[in-house]
Amino acid sequence: MSFLPVEVRARWAEHNPGLDTSPMELVALLKRAGGLLDRAVEPLYEGAALTAPEVDMLIPLRHATEPMIARGLAEHLGLSRAGVSKTLAKLERRGFVSRTPNPADRRAALVTVTPAGARAVDDLFPRQLAAEVELFAGLGEDRERVIRALELLVGTMEGRAARA
Repeated sequence: MSFLPVEVRARWAEHNPGLDTSPMELVALLKRAGGLLDRAVEPLYEGAALTAPEVDMLIPLRHATEPMIARGLAEHLGLSRAGVSKTLAKLERRGFVSRTPNPADRRAALVTVTPAGARAVDDLFPRQLAAEVELFAGLGEDRERVIRALELLVGTMEGRAARA
């Protein structure tokens, strides 16, 4: 099923014959999938202490055996350093993370989840997982194939980003 009609690509080809429109279908599907995922978990966060992106940031910190640095979180999550830094500042102000000076690098603070942050993640994340289980249940035997295809996509994108 295509979410971007063939006619749209054809119109672009008429308007600009040299333009490679092949990514449009993939990007449209990725955006649609992301939107559907957001819509599935959105109700869980109404009135919650955290937002879904904040929980995503706290998850790797929740069971980390050592403090992390913002740059490591950004790389792990595929986010910008500036965005991670801004979110961590908000989480710190609300008492969900603590940042302490890094003795090995004064420019990078060590980030840990606080007990309040751990409780909030422990409350919200299992409910988010349940919504995701329900959302992806229809994949059945195709689940592993979808995972492999997404791993290929992410690996390709990461490889390209590393060369840039």
